[in-house]
Amino acid sequence: MDGVIFVIFGASGDLAVRKLIPAIFELHQGKYLPENFAVLGVSRSEYTDAAFRKKVFYESEFIDLKGKSKEEQKDFAERLSYTAIQTSETKDYAKVKKQLAKIDKQFNIGGNYIYYLSTPPFLYKTIPACLAAHGLNEEKEGWKRLVIEKPFGYDLETAVALNKDIKQYFQENQIYRIDHYLGKETVQNLLVTRFANGIFEPLWNRNYIEHVQITNAENLTVGSRGGYYDKSGALRDMFQNHLMQIVAHLAMEPPISADANAIRNEKLKLLQSIRPIKEEEVSKQVIRGQYTKSTIEKKAINGYRQEEGVPSDSRTETFVALKFFIDNWRWAGVPFYVRSGKALPTKVTEVVITFKDPPHALFRKEEMVYNDNNQLIIRIQPDEGLLLKFGMKVPGAGFEVKDVGMDFHYSDLTNAHVPAAYERLLLDMIKGDATLYARGDSVEEAWRFVEPILNAWKNNPKIKVYGYPAGTWGPAVVAKLIESDDVTWRNPCRDLTTDGSFSEL
Repeated sequence: MDGVIFVIFGASGDLAVRKLIPAIFELHQGKYLPENFAVLGVSRSEYTDAAFRKKVFYESEFIDLKGKSKEEQKDFAERLSYTAIQTSETKDYAKVKKQLAKIDKQFNIGGNYIYYLSTPPFLYKTIPACLAAHGLNEEKEGWKRLVIEKPFGYDLETAVALNKDIKQYFQENQIYRIDHYLGKETVQNLLVTRFANGIFEPLWNRNYIEHVQITNAENLTVGSRGGYYDKSGALRDMFQNHLMQIVAHLAMEPPISADANAIRNEKLKLLQSIRPIKEEEVSKQVIRGQYTKSTIEKKAINGYRQEEGVPSDSRTETFVALKFFIDNWRWAGVPFYVRSGKALPTKVTEVVITFKDPPHALFRKEEMVYNDNNQLIIRIQPDEGLLLKFGMKVPGAGFEVKDVGMDFHYSDLTNAHVPAAYERLLLDMIKGDATLYARGDSVEEAWRFVEPILNAWKNNPKIKVYGYPAGTWGPAVVAKLIESDDVTWRNPCRDLTTDGSFSEL
């Protein structure tokens, strides 16, 4: 594997301290990284190398050094260095270039650099331009890769402009738009479940599937992040990026190979096939809500409008649910229901595939026709795994049918260390594997679908924002999105197999 220098802009910030440095350390401990690697932190804060190492490594609460010898600790710490610059000042990048040359020579890197923009979005245009001004984007010696965190744009116009700006300095194959959701094993397993098993793919279409549900729930409120969150909302924060990518993995056509370009081409085609929701249709197909004050386990929970930094008349959604269709041969007429929200009963992300009933009902249960739909539940987090629900005969006389579940848990598959999302994605960056990264055209396509919804909310104040008490499954009106007397939302629990019989509060 090629040597590499991770250049982390915003290295003194929360993401670098909580996720990036710990992920690099775990990869190093697991011997996933090449011998010749190093980390250069870049930020405005003034740190010496020793002070930086102390902050992000030796005294970090996110890195467990128990059982690590002094030699192991020293080996990693000496690979960490720091340079303070004014990030928006082009001339200061001469310091970065000088330090990179020094580290490159010390560790025999070979000119391979990953620039990770762990910074506010307004710097996403500035940093690439400053790097290019000093030739740090050129691949005359070694490769150069640019990593950008979400949000990639605030709407379609800004996403298109950002793509255009960055591509002045970096080619598309150098740009890695990171979405940590795609680093989760179970998101990746969506492709394997579908394309490596002959029992699923023949059924994965409108002939056999009644509808698809995707639920992304967080039990936390916005807390002290209210000022930031109010400029975003659930549609921008979760649906446009994470959940649209899950939809693409779930519904795309089989790629011609496992190559990154082949997979990303099919994801783009799928996103292009989603039927747009017109502005006048938004009130019927999209429901937004805000959590209101509540009491959970005798603890008073603020409503969203009472949170720090949130205006008292805010109409920003903390919950969103959508119904949409995919207009292609495979999915024509199959409704997709997606919901995401904060202050819900539990933290969970899962996909529910509901299959159609058999064409003729043979068996009855207490004079009622048994018509529970078979379901395949793909749990992305937590308690990762699969649950298949189907009908079985209850022992005894007659044909009483009961719904049963057959489950598989990811934890049963291996006792080995499974890399966390950021570990997996950082490793793919080094290898140059962009499969789990969003391509620019796909990002724009996702924004193109979301744009009319945002415009409708902006232009039509009559579209309601429904309240829901914190700790519940969103506004009651959401049940009406599913136009069926027999089918409702599956309200999951942390435990995959508990199957909605209760929800944590």
